[in-house]
Amino acid sequence: MPRVKYRNADVDLIARMMRAEAEGEGNQGMLYVGNVIVNRAVADCLDFKDVRTIEDVIYQVQGGNYSFEAVQKGNLFYSPARENERKLARRVLENWRVHPAKYSLWYFNPYAPCPSTWYNQPFTGQYKDHCFYEPIAGTCDSVYLG
Repeated sequence: MPRVKYRNADVDLIARMMRAEAEGEGNQGMLYVGNVIVNRAVADCLDFKDVRTIEDVIYQVQGGNYSFEAVQKGNLFYSPARENERKLARRVLENWRVHPAKYSLWYFNPYAPCPSTWYNQPFTGQYKDHCFYEPIAGTCDSVYLG
């Protein structure tokens, strides 16, 4: 059973975002980004109470900006998904969850060492240039269940 309900259009959407955000980090890096996207769709807490679909997550606006910079600035995001990225997207939509992104709701590239917290959320690990953060224990139980 998939972690989140999805359509073929969602596979392409998440695949395009995974490539736009982490192509330089290879398949593993793209899987981690996809993991965070799916986590946001299943999390019923914090900034993610009103997002339930992949499309909701990708196009979510916070503080007047899209949550994912690639939606505004990313030429790669607006290029068609390739089959490799679609396969990776299906993996995360179905069941793939691995540390440090296993329960993460946030990631970013600080272009410096990863801070121990980001917006008060604890650092869980790093993969290449991306730092991953999951919610403080007890603030978002749904991400651990979904």
